[in-house]
Amino acid sequence: MFILYNAPQSTCSQKVRLVLVEKALAFEEVKLNLFKGDQLTAEYMQINPNGVVPSLDHDGKIIIDSSVIIEYLDESFPDTRLRPDSPAGLADMRTWMRFFEEVPTPAVRVPSYNRVFLQHYSSLSNEEFMAIAEQKTLRKDFFLKMGRTGYSTEEMKKSLNQIRMTVERMEENLQDKSSWLLGEQYTLADICVLPCFVRMNDIGYASLWADAPKVAAWIERSVNRENYFSAYYHGSLLSEKYPDVDLSPVAQPGVL
Repeated sequence: MFILYNAPQSTCSQKVRLVLVEKALAFEEVKLNLFKGDQLTAEYMQINPNGVVPSLDHDGKIIIDSSVIIEYLDESFPDTRLRPDSPAGLADMRTWMRFFEEVPTPAVRVPSYNRVFLQHYSSLSNEEFMAIAEQKTLRKDFFLKMGRTGYSTEEMKKSLNQIRMTVERMEENLQDKSSWLLGEQYTLADICVLPCFVRMNDIGYASLWADAPKVAAWIERSVNRENYFSAYYHGSLLSEKYPDVDLSPVAQPGVL
């Protein structure tokens, strides 16, 4: 039995759901409201002392960290294999995953918070904001840098440059308009970064890959996979979850 502690808008939660659905593994969800601090309660911190989502309970065994979770799932349930067979191919996959964890994954948080999530904190007093910050574990410094007015122009530029670096590296690596990151096999590397691109599209930054046809084709191919809709759409369309957010110039809102 699987219990996934997650949040619909969390990109890290999304990649775990993608793997669970890709492997046809039934799971129960415990959806945490991150803005109410569900991930920081004493009860949840016993499950995940880092105070972040997702966490996976597999028959009582708790696994934390989204990339660890998806590798655990692929090793434990290899019938639908999402990794190369050769050690060299596995090394290539893990190289991509490490790059995605260190570059685009943290980078998308900056425009995400400025574009949508800041509204939950901008009206707080300094004392209220600092009280929330003190509860943070892994993300305290990131949260404090945001403040109640959002990230600076410099921070935004740095983050968008990191996304652009990701686009350029992927565009150079993709062999043609029908391949995946490691060739013809769809792997955890593709799943690891897809939520970052979905998020950037949702908040209006698809122009970052407008001149990268291979990346654009890879995104289209990824979101048209049979299991994408099941993994992503859990009654949390961006337009439904955040009805008061001005989504222009977002053309086609997805799941935030």
